[in-house]
Amino acid sequence: MNFAVIGAGGWGTALARLLAQKGYPVRLWARRPQFAQELDALRENQEYLPGVSLPRERLVITSDLAHAVADADVVLLAVPSFAMRGTARALQAISADPKAYINLAKGLERESLLTMSAVLQEELHTANIFTLSGPSHAEEVGRDFPTSVVLAGRDLELGEQLQRALMTERFRVYLSDDLLGVEYGGAVKNVIALAAGILDGLGYGGDNAKAALIARGLAEMVRLGVHLGARRETFFGLAGVGDLIATCTSEHSRNRRVGYRLGQGESLQQILESMSMVAEGVYATHAVRTLARQHAVEVPITEAVYAVLYEGANPLDQLNALMTREPKREIL
Repeated sequence: MNFAVIGAGGWGTALARLLAQKGYPVRLWARRPQFAQELDALRENQEYLPGVSLPRERLVITSDLAHAVADADVVLLAVPSFAMRGTARALQAISADPKAYINLAKGLERESLLTMSAVLQEELHTANIFTLSGPSHAEEVGRDFPTSVVLAGRDLELGEQLQRALMTERFRVYLSDDLLGVEYGGAVKNVIALAAGILDGLGYGGDNAKAALIARGLAEMVRLGVHLGARRETFFGLAGVGDLIATCTSEHSRNRRVGYRLGQGESLQQILESMSMVAEGVYATHAVRTLARQHAVEVPITEAVYAVLYEGANPLDQLNALMTREPKREIL
C-alpha cells in the first residue's frame, strides 16, 4: 500500500514518519519548495516537529503535488480546514485517484459550515473518505508515545484495511462509522480548549474550574452534535471527551495557548500574527456558534469564546457572565 501525506506540518510529518517506519512507501508533500528541500536534506522538521528524525528510506519529500500522489493508494490530508477545499480542487485537477482519502483536520468550513468530509465529497466525488481524530499531539506521536485514535468512515471493510495499516505497537486505531460525531467532536473541542486557555490566562485555571469547563463543554458538544445527526455515544469516546481532555490541559495544545494569551490581555490579531501554526479553534468558534444559532442549540461557552474572539469582549466579564447565569438542572 502506497501513502501520500499532503501537508508537512507537525501532524502530517508525524504520520508520514509512522507509516514509513512501518515499511510503507510514503511521499510527504510540503507546499513551499524551499521547505521541502530543507526537510529532505535535514530529515528533521525543525519548524513544526523539532527533535524528531525522519527516515531516509521509504519516505520521499516533495513540493510537487502530482508527484506526491502518483500511484498513491491512500492520501492523508494534513492541511488546515480553511485550505481543505482548495487542496481538494488541486487534487481533482491532477486526477488523483486513490482508494481512500483520510482527513486529519479538526474543524469546519467557515463559509459553508460543512465538515471536512463533506467538503471533500463535494470536490472529489467519492464516498471513500475517512477522518482520523482523537487525543493525538504530533509532538508525542512523533516520539512514539502511546496514543489511541479513532478512524471514522462509512465503508467499514475499507476502514479495517486502513486501521491495520495505521496501527503500531504505540499507535492504536479504533474504527467508527459515525463520521459526523467524530468530526463535530474534533471541531467543538477546540473551542472549549480556547476557553480553558482563557481560564489559565486569567489565573483561574484551577482543578475545579478546569474540570467543570470540560464537563460543560462536553455537554455543548453532545447537544449540538446529536441535534446535527451524530450519535450521542461517540462524544464519550476518543474523538469527544478524550480529545477534549487532552486539548484543554496540554502544553502542546495550540488552542489552549491562544486562549491563555487572550486571558493575559493580548488581542487576537497580535496572537495570530506571531504564530506559524494554525489554531483551528479560532475558525471553529465562528462556525460552531453559527450552527448552534441556526438550530437553536444552547452553547454558552462557545458564545463566550466568540464574544472574546470576535467582539472584543473582556475575558473576565465573560467568565463572570457564565458563572452568574440563571440556576439550572444539570442535563447532558
